[in-house]
Amino acid sequence: MQEPLDIKMFFYFDESGSPAILGHHGKNLLEKGLTSKTFSVGYVQTANPRELFENLNKLKQEIQEDEYLRDIPSIKNLKNGFHANKDCHEVRERVFKLLKKSDFEAYIIVARKIEAVFRKKFNMSDKKLYKFLVTELLKNRVHLYKNIDIYFSEMGNTVSIQNMTEAIKDATEKFQYKWGAENKNNIRVFLQQPSQHPLLQVADYILWAVFQVYEHDVFRYFDFIKEKFKLVHDVFDPSNQFYGAFYTEKNPLQRKK
Repeated sequence: MQEPLDIKMFFYFDESGSPAILGHHGKNLLEKGLTSKTFSVGYVQTANPRELFENLNKLKQEIQEDEYLRDIPSIKNLKNGFHANKDCHEVRERVFKLLKKSDFEAYIIVARKIEAVFRKKFNMSDKKLYKFLVTELLKNRVHLYKNIDIYFSEMGNTVSIQNMTEAIKDATEKFQYKWGAENKNNIRVFLQQPSQHPLLQVADYILWAVFQVYEHDVFRYFDFIKEKFKLVHDVFDPSNQFYGAFYTEKNPLQRKK
């Protein structure tokens, strides 16, 4: 078991896709192609958020002042920060090129939306699903650093201080059960809107790249920054019904897999 590093680490969480399977009157949105096939939660971690924060703000200012770009309608939305799904191609390219040379790591967990699993395991509850995914993602990570600040992107009633604190508590208990060692690290939890914190916008972009892989079989964005992804856990991959599939640097996520 690795001893915790005596440094302060920052985690920034976001999600992609929709957790919904059923609509009004029990209508199966998944079968009708009216919702995403997956729901993912992930985070970026960095020990130096200030540098990335400043670089993102600098890039935003450059784009807003760019004579070629400034009249594009979506540029006006940059006052609320970057958003991969809404940004135009030119902006998206610049953001990805900045992320490629920035100092951070990304950890993602992907939940394939299988109705039987969602019913049995989560009783179709978004809160239970989100909490489970955060716990699974952190159970082998929260012991690594003596001090961790964790920022979550607000998501209605699904992401609350209480629910996320419970998820982290579950993660530390799973760690203790596995290793027989108590986690005494200092962990603080915060909730913010992505428009208020550029590092949450980085998490948005990272998750969007994985979303393109699972939803549209598009690898170009993921492959461009693939060195940033330390883990993509396909938790309900049918090839392994107990643990799912783990994609790492040694076992990279590829189209043939």
